[in-house]
Amino acid sequence: MVGLPRCGGCDRRQARCTVCELQALHDALTGTERAGTAMRRLSKGIVSTVLSDLASGRRPVSHEALDALPEGKVVEHIRSVLMATEAIPQRDEQMVRLERLVKELVTSHATVEGRKILRRYATWRLLRQGDITHTQLTVVRRHLRAAVHLLDRLEGQDLTLASCRQVDLERRMTSDDVRHRREAGNFVRWALSQKIARDLSFPAMRWNGPSRPMGDEARWATARRLLHDDTIRTEDRLAGLLLLLYAQWPAAISRLTVDHIERTDGAVRIRLGEVPVQLP
Repeated sequence: MVGLPRCGGCDRRQARCTVCELQALHDALTGTERAGTAMRRLSKGIVSTVLSDLASGRRPVSHEALDALPEGKVVEHIRSVLMATEAIPQRDEQMVRLERLVKELVTSHATVEGRKILRRYATWRLLRQGDITHTQLTVVRRHLRAAVHLLDRLEGQDLTLASCRQVDLERRMTSDDVRHRREAGNFVRWALSQKIARDLSFPAMRWNGPSRPMGDEARWATARRLLHDDTIRTEDRLAGLLLLLYAQWPAAISRLTVDHIERTDGAVRIRLGEVPVQLP
């Protein structure tokens, strides 16, 4: 990257050349306060290999080229930097992960008809418009895996949702290897609403809250995730931390405004009651 050659004058009416695409990235890196440190980090391991391939033209500067690399935090970081410097266009990475997840799980089922049903289920029941969060990815993964698992087991008994009867379903749901029973119920109820399945019953399970208090280890693990996981919306992270660390009720959190925040003498305080609390 330090030795990035000068552009010889690309045709501006067409796509930019590699040098032009990476120039903003080069300028951003060399313009940092600790450019030497940044360059040393970029000269090691897969980062150096990828950037060298991009700069030399061996690998095109595109999302598709990065998609061909093994998934990992290093590639994600390179992609985010390239997007920030406009070397590649902005892309909703969470949506891409969701689409990839759906494709992998749907194609994992053996039958064509089953894959069609799973694709309909994912598209019209599980996927929602708007920002895709880490939580939604987890929910979709669990629900689709439950649906795939159920269809796989039915297919192993020469059954489909259309030919399955209540006794078959109950035998399946009470077996020792059943997975994600609650999520499987969501799939069955959807199939009934779409007339894909008939004469089946799978009542919804009412959630009555946690079955036991959250332990200290689980609480701190959740707090660390809320502090550092920027795939979760900022307002959700803040609300979760106020609940976990300061025992604030959701109704009280929803009434907080910026007027409840005080910044004096280099300290930040939040007014949850009469006396402001200093934040670490």
